[in-house]
Amino acid sequence: MDGAVDGTRAPRPVALELRGITKRFGPLLANDGIDLTLHRGEILAILGENGAGKTTLMNILFGHYTADAGTVRVADAAGRLVPLPAGRPRAALAAGIGMVHQHFTLAEALTGLDNITLGTEPLWRLRRRIAEARDRLAALMARAGLTVDLAVPVGTLTVGERQRVEILKALYRDAQVLILDEPTAVLTPAESEGLFSVLRALAAQGLAIAFISHKLGEVAAGSDRVAVLRAGRKVAERATAGADRADLAALMVGRAVAPVRRTARPPGPEVLALEGVAVAGPDLRSRLDRADLVVRAGEIVGVAGVAGNGQAALARLLFGLARPRAGTVRLQGRVVTRFDPTEAIRAGIGRIPEDRHREGAVGAMSVAENVAIEEIRGPFQRLGFLRRRAMAARARGAIEAYGIRCPGPDAPIRLLSGGNMQKVIIARALDGAPALIVAAQPTRGLDVGAVAEIHRRLLEARGRGAGIVLISEDLDEVFALSDRIAVMARARLSAALPAETLDRTRLGLMMAGQAAEHGEAQERGQDHARARQPA
Repeated sequence: MDGAVDGTRAPRPVALELRGITKRFGPLLANDGIDLTLHRGEILAILGENGAGKTTLMNILFGHYTADAGTVRVADAAGRLVPLPAGRPRAALAAGIGMVHQHFTLAEALTGLDNITLGTEPLWRLRRRIAEARDRLAALMARAGLTVDLAVPVGTLTVGERQRVEILKALYRDAQVLILDEPTAVLTPAESEGLFSVLRALAAQGLAIAFISHKLGEVAAGSDRVAVLRAGRKVAERATAGADRADLAALMVGRAVAPVRRTARPPGPEVLALEGVAVAGPDLRSRLDRADLVVRAGEIVGVAGVAGNGQAALARLLFGLARPRAGTVRLQGRVVTRFDPTEAIRAGIGRIPEDRHREGAVGAMSVAENVAIEEIRGPFQRLGFLRRRAMAARARGAIEAYGIRCPGPDAPIRLLSGGNMQKVIIARALDGAPALIVAAQPTRGLDVGAVAEIHRRLLEARGRGAGIVLISEDLDEVFALSDRIAVMARARLSAALPAETLDRTRLGLMMAGQAAEHGEAQERGQDHARARQPA
């Protein structure tokens, strides 16, 4: 595949070449003799499950890590492949390699313009050339089809707009090779479509682009070629056109991936009830307006909605992180008057937060400590001392049961890939057999095999009698798992209706805030009465 051809043009020149890249982290072999070639004007997808070695490979390319073996060569101005010095990000930048990380590296208090130009001007220059920078960026945005307000602080921009600032930062430095790590992990579907439109326009102008992904749909839609990594090795390389998704999924995880199936079952007694609950907040994302919801043992209630409509407020309420200013919260029939994270844990709530980095894990702590952290005053403490052996044993069980790729229980959790960090959080939430599970975006950032496994475990928890609130923007996930489905729109929660009575069209109307056209008020009362009836 060293001379990618589209059928009508001559082979594209090589922009980047990796040969025999190998990297170990202690006993973990992250990359094992990987070869890759990237051509000018093409988009290469690097596909693999969580922990397959995708991000490690790109960090070696950009100089954040040094390979234990192998070479990286990049095309110079004359098109000749020259060695890239190892472990030197400045050398990568000078060679025309730009990288957009999954978690952006922007200073939120600075404007987009300041973020982009930071470090590009010599310190001895007395005055910055702001007008020149603005003109150049305007030309770049017009050429790439990027639109973003560069005059406002980055912290006020949407996630998609921040990603555009990151791309402009790379282009402003004359990047000839653009690497994107899980570029759609935090984007809405509309933002993802916009991103790939931009990438296709940039590739058409000769930029060489590689993006890391575990999503088969975006690989099929957004790339010319796909390289599949599994357990640190490149196991396949295909032209994207005509590639079979089921085949790619099997190559990713090493087996055929069968979708999970929910079977009907009668629900049990009430485990959670919200009656007229309101949460105050400065915007729709952090506000909840008179929510009614009943969840019973052995059922999954899905909460769908467009991001930023109050789902985060509902999750924070159920996690004990936001206090209601009105209404009643009942857990297993008992009215809760003081509700905080400690009370939520004592009440048997398994918590899977949306933001694994800020709310789900403590990066400086080990895998074992993160698995045990919510029970640290229980079985993992004796006479004021931590029971380290018990914590390690629990973590080893989670690592084996959930297929967590990591060096071991003592490894800092920040060293894990995002997907493997999520598996640690889910193991912690589910293994204590909680009566109520609140899962906010539980499979965001996970590969197809991990998604199927998490779905299976949520259905197992439902089968043993847990009530589950599933907050998700993935409609496929909501329909696959939910017994009843409610919608968050403009900080209001609709009635939870049987999944079999809904389709995507009606759900879309509800997500757009048009549920009243379907008699929402009447259905809300009928649903609440039905859900309160004993099984």
